[in-house]
Amino acid sequence: MSHEKMRNSDLIGSDRVEGTAVYGSDGDKIGTVERVLIEKRGGQARDVEISVGSFLGMGGELHSLPWEKFDYNTDLDGYQLDVTEDQLKGAPTYKKSERDTAYDRDYQTRSYEYWAVRPYW
Repeated sequence: MSHEKMRNSDLIGSDRVEGTAVYGSDGDKIGTVERVLIEKRGGQARDVEISVGSFLGMGGELHSLPWEKFDYNTDLDGYQLDVTEDQLKGAPTYKKSERDTAYDRDYQTRSYEYWAVRPYW
């Protein structure tokens, strides 16, 4: 498929989502997509893990946010959150060495409550 066809499609491959820039509500870059978490049985993208404050993949923190918080902004060529960087700083977080935290129901509950999104489960 040509690049132009991919650009005009409603679908995107997971390999093209990972590494995509994430911007705050003010349009400033605040991180990048690390991975998309997909519900096994339903096949729906549920959460997006983003890396914030890392340099060359080192350090920083990870946040897993509900998919509903993301909107693709063609002008920015990245995902834009409807939140500020300060709101993100106060959100539940974990380190790369603790990546399994994203699967923990207690963490997910805290995250969905913090972002005021109705849980999918």
